[in-house]
Formats: sequence, C-alpha cells, structure tokens
Amino acid sequence: MSNGWDESAEAWIDSLGARGDWSREYILDPAMQSRLQGQRFKRALDVGCGEGRFCRFLAGKGIAAVGIDASRTLITEANRRNPDGKYQLGKAEELPFENASFDLVISYMSLCDIDGYRDAIAEMARVLEPGGTLLLANISSINSAGTEWVRDEKGQLSHWPVDRYSEEFSLVSEWKGIRITNWHRPLSAYMKAFLAAGLQLTHFDEPLPIGGDAARQERYRRAPWFVIMEWRTAI
Repeated sequence: MSNGWDESAEAWIDSLGARGDWSREYILDPAMQSRLQGQRFKRALDVGCGEGRFCRFLAGKGIAAVGIDASRTLITEANRRNPDGKYQLGKAEELPFENASFDLVISYMSLCDIDGYRDAIAEMARVLEPGGTLLLANISSINSAGTEWVRDEKGQLSHWPVDRYSEEFSLVSEWKGIRITNWHRPLSAYMKAFLAAGLQLTHFDEPLPIGGDAARQERYRRAPWFVIMEWRTAI
C-alpha cells in the first residue's frame, strides 16, 4: 500500500524550494550539519533521501553519498538535479548493501514514514561499519501525538494537547497539496529498537529555531517538534 509519497512527490518538491522548508532551514539543517563538523566521514548512505537535497550537501563536504528512497518520482528528481550522484530505488527495511558498507548513515525525517521501523533500524545498523555513526532527525513523539493547538478566548495559542502518546498508530498529514501517511510512536519504542540493534546513543537534542520569522520561532519553541539523535555501532 502506498504511503502517498509518490503521489505527493511533485507537490513536495515544489514546497521545498532551493533551501528546504522553514523547519529545515532554521531548525533541522543547522542541527544536523553541526554534528558533521570536525568529523572525517568518507562514505554515507542517506535512507529516505527524497529528491537528494541532503546527499548534495554531503557531497559538497567531500563525503561520497548514496541515496535510497522508496519513491520512484523522488529518485528520478534526485538524479535529474545531480546526474553525478548515486541514487537508487529501494526500501529501508531491505537495504541492498553489504554489511559494514558505510561509516555514516543518515535518516533525515524518514523514520516516521516507515511502517517497518524496527527492520529499518536493524538494517541501518547492519550496513554501518564498526564505530560507524547513525545520524537522524525525526518528528518528536510529542508532536505526532498532538491533535491541534488549543486557543484561548482571544484566539491566542494556549497549549498543545497530547493524546494516545503510548500507542503506535498511523496518521494522515496534509499540507500544500501533499497528502502522506506517517506514524506516531512513543519515544521509548524508537529507543528500544535502536538498543536492540546494538547501537549506542552518543547525542540527543530537541533543536530550537536559530532564525526566521519571530512569530513562527515562538510557536516552534512552545513544544518540541523534532529530535536529533546520534547512535554508533560498537568498535
């Protein structure tokens, strides 16, 4: 069953623009990129690479990047934008690479779109070399368990209600012509899957905006929207 990404691919590409959407430009990109500073990664895999934006960033830093995505339309666009890049169609739950093929694996806002997330995490760990790094950005479980903002009598944001936090369930998200199915899971479910894959947590953050429109910044500071995690395989 399609999760809507292939059908929404064109609208997604249009919505990103040259620098990514607001949350990527002012929250996620700075947080993800800062974790790569001072490192000497040589070969990276971007799982759920989409149209290849972060692969192009990695290549610009001298890291040989391979992108994989389950959407044929997005892979086609990635190849169009970077004909010299390496992109292929495939599933995160069945990565077509040998064991210990990469020293860096990226999962940039893709894990929440993957039904078989436990298999995907195990696969990402498998293709990492000893001492390799899995760097990921994901939607906060507080975000995905939320319903919508409650407003006060003046129409101002009051609070962000959370429901069914401890369950795992799919939900449909719609914006700007995009309609996709992604997943809510409690943070503990993800943590258990990473630990079961033999990974060790070395960094955790709930990044905040570092620029952009002040009103939007304030909204993103009211509740954690994203998490950044860095995990490593044993040496």
